[in-house]
Amino acid sequence: MERLTHVDEQGRARMVDVGGKPETERVAVARGRVRMQPATLALIRAGEVAKGDVLAVARVAGILAAKRTGELIPLCHPLPLTAVEVEITPDEAAAALEIEATARVVGRTGVEMEALTAVSVAALTIYDMCKAVDRGMTIEAIRLVHKRGGRSGEYWREGEMTDERSGAPQHAHAEPGGRRISVAVVTISDSAARGEREEDLSGRAVRENVSRFGGVVEHYEIIPDEQEIIAETLKVLADDGRYDVILTTGGTGLGPRDRTPQATKAVIDYDVPGLAELMRAESAKRARFAYLSRAVVGVRGETLIANLPGSPKGCAETVEILAPYIPHAVQLLRGEIGQHSPR
Repeated sequence: MERLTHVDEQGRARMVDVGGKPETERVAVARGRVRMQPATLALIRAGEVAKGDVLAVARVAGILAAKRTGELIPLCHPLPLTAVEVEITPDEAAAALEIEATARVVGRTGVEMEALTAVSVAALTIYDMCKAVDRGMTIEAIRLVHKRGGRSGEYWREGEMTDERSGAPQHAHAEPGGRRISVAVVTISDSAARGEREEDLSGRAVRENVSRFGGVVEHYEIIPDEQEIIAETLKVLADDGRYDVILTTGGTGLGPRDRTPQATKAVIDYDVPGLAELMRAESAKRARFAYLSRAVVGVRGETLIANLPGSPKGCAETVEILAPYIPHAVQLLRGEIGQHSPR
């Protein structure tokens, strides 16, 4: 079991220092329910509760509570939430109201507590507004069902967050527009290509983390550090037309066999220097020699190509850094959205 992060070496409670983490998109979904008498549910649905519109007030209360979580939970960080959604659905068969809250932020720590607080306060508000007619109401099953972002990756509570039509987790491998982001992963390593490694840990780290930006891996291969082979591989994959993003791992340093940047520059139509600079700047907060990376990010046709480092940890962290920007970049390349108008 991992060590509790809110307890220091002396066993005292502490607020975790998240200053060294990159700012990435974080999402959390929580659920809960309020059980009641069928007659109480009927009054709520008919809008006949004396205190007013129960569902509308509870939604607003949940949103307000999410925004104030840092003041309610002692060791939580105050977060600049980008969105909070609270949905309350009547379940007549169970004589209950099902509550779901989604919280989003671009920040250095997760929003699980914000989502859970939103559900909790929405449920308490329902109880407060209806207690005059039903003091036996029960608040139950408040739980986290989904979280995305951060080093721990993605989590779904077993048996929940599924799409009834496909059985796949909701929001998995989907960008805001609803289309999947198709990803090709290319590990560039002489030793891995010769089969001298039991497992390609760097390639696995990339494949396991593309869900951070809604990606699904549809191609994976290992090739040697040969510039011509790297360039040809990137060209074939980009020109295939099936892949929105190509992520390479390895060969971005200063060594004589580190040829991935040269090969990438040879095949891209233009580079995206801002993302490459972002990768170096954020990575350098944890590893100062990240500034020695020559990683390139660029575009060929409608495909975004990004060079990631060769270490498994570096791969995971770099995908996390890029995750908030890839969906928008993909939509721009697909022509689904236009460039921002000049001010």
